Amino acid sequence: MAIKNYDELSSLELDTLREIGSMGTGNAATALSQMLNREVRITLPEVRIMGYNEAIEWIGGPEEITAGVLVKLSGQINGIMLSVQQLEFVNLVLDSALKKKINDYSELKELERSALVEVGNIMISTFINALSGLADMDVKLTVPAFTVDMQGAILAVPMAEYGGQSDYIMTIGGNFVCDNKQVPCRLLMSPDLRSLNALFRKLGVNDE
Repeated sequence: MAIKNYDELSSLELDTLREIGSMGTGNAATALSQMLNREVRITLPEVRIMGYNEAIEWIGGPEEITAGVLVKLSGQINGIMLSVQQLEFVNLVLDSALKKKINDYSELKELERSALVEVGNIMISTFINALSGLADMDVKLTVPAFTVDMQGAILAVPMAEYGGQSDYIMTIGGNFVCDNKQVPCRLLMSPDLRSLNALFRKLGVNDE
């Protein structure tokens, strides 16, 4: 039966989303490893459906400054996907790509921002490619947008876009492991409800 809100998801539908999250983040870790030319793997990711306020707390609180790469999805799946880049992740990328690290986001110059956009875009694209391949669905991605802001402000984008449909968002979290050090990986995905129902139909999870 078609769902009308995220809180109507059955255990089977939640398990399906967890499987997609695990596969997508695994592919993202492989892509990151190839791009940085370093071995990168990911711990078993946790996939949850959270309210927006809960999701903000999960990534560190509304006033925590962070970087984000945002991509809009269209085609057979419409929605938004966000890669939250906390400082440990930023320095993993910058150290590998540019042999430098920063102490604060204010130190980011154009070159560093471009590297972070490219990495975020590759991670999101790889995740979505895995999803679209699994479900045999055509998904188009916009040019990624990059911002540094308080996390509450960054999450306001999907809230404004889809908050009228649902107060929930799909959160995917784990840790990248590189050189025996764990670095947080945080992805947020907010497909609209029509797309979510279409995805479940394609995967044979529901038939309406």
